[in-house]
Amino acid sequence: MNTASNDPWFQSLFAERIGGINYGKSNKIYKFEKIKRAKRAALAAHPERQLLDFGIGENDDMADPLVRDVLKREADKLDNRGYADNGIAAFKEAVAAFMKRVFGVTLDPATEVNHAIGSKPALAMLPACFINPGDVTLMTVPGYPVAGTHTAYYGGEVYKLPLLEENGFYPDLKSIPSEIRKRAKLLVLNYPNSPTGVVATRDFYRQVIDFAHTNQLVVVQDAAHSLLTYDSPPTSFLQVEGAKEVGVEVHSLSKGFNMIGWRIGWVCGHAKLVQAFADVKDNCDSGQFMAIQQAAKSALEHPEIADRTREKYRRRLQKLVAALQKVGFKSKMPSGTYFLYVRAPKAGAGRTFANAEEVCQFLIEEQSVCCVPWDDAGPYLRFSVMYLSKDKNEEDALMGETVERLGRLKLQF
Repeated sequence: MNTASNDPWFQSLFAERIGGINYGKSNKIYKFEKIKRAKRAALAAHPERQLLDFGIGENDDMADPLVRDVLKREADKLDNRGYADNGIAAFKEAVAAFMKRVFGVTLDPATEVNHAIGSKPALAMLPACFINPGDVTLMTVPGYPVAGTHTAYYGGEVYKLPLLEENGFYPDLKSIPSEIRKRAKLLVLNYPNSPTGVVATRDFYRQVIDFAHTNQLVVVQDAAHSLLTYDSPPTSFLQVEGAKEVGVEVHSLSKGFNMIGWRIGWVCGHAKLVQAFADVKDNCDSGQFMAIQQAAKSALEHPEIADRTREKYRRRLQKLVAALQKVGFKSKMPSGTYFLYVRAPKAGAGRTFANAEEVCQFLIEEQSVCCVPWDDAGPYLRFSVMYLSKDKNEEDALMGETVERLGRLKLQF
């Protein structure tokens, strides 16, 4: 940690949004870094014991061979060498066709679709379209914080909407104070929800649309997990009448198509909102490599790829639900995503836990079982099913080992 005597000359120049004069001096360790350190310590202390890693947040498979072959061909084309700027027409048209085929949503590819270098940059850029100092972004917690981080960068405020089990893991929009609603410009949602696994209903989306009209705000729906649904066909916010009038939906090829490192997604919805995003994006990047856009186009044209991805994670989730039930968790099959969100135990192996973070550290240290803690709206743990496994037999063996190790702890709930 730096001290005043050895601070570089530019220490006082850091923007307040990242810590100002105290940037780099904090001793705070974020939970994901704590997990990484605990994993390293567990591996060092027990090199003979396999780490059972359910904390991973990225797909374990490569993109489909068909998609990779298209990339290889397109990368060799002279026409694909340059700046893509706000995207090629072929990709936008593929998106529009995909949205129509999968969701029944009609979009103008020229005005109502714009590509993004993954959904994360899109969620980071959208607040720049709306947020001035003092404005409010409404965000659900637990959730993906990027839009909130950038809201704060622009001098705005984040008002957190806890996702509570008693509310079905939906935000209570009626609980928002009138003073907050008056200053709110954005409502950021994420369904299928990560990490709770809940899929939004049409009735919920209708309430959101009414809320947006009543309070004159814009809805940003993060649909990164849209293709990973298990109880019903995939759904889109834009399927609901009136949705396009109040917002946009952000999609990604990462989850459903195993294209996490390819960094390709899109924003779609109201033409003026999409244009605002495109204008900000035009001043942030020069577009994704056109060969990647062409490969993404091919992925969107082959829905069987996402079907296979969905069925794989359905199978793994069913196995993990059964395994956790055997050791006392009240786990049940989620409606979407590739996460299980379960209430954390209160005690185990003769000790009690104050929160989910303590449980997570305990599981890693005691049995080399890794998951992710969420204490934003009660003590919960997130287990993922993106672990590396070459076949179903390895999956079964992993589940058996998980039951054996967690069973030794005599967890109490």
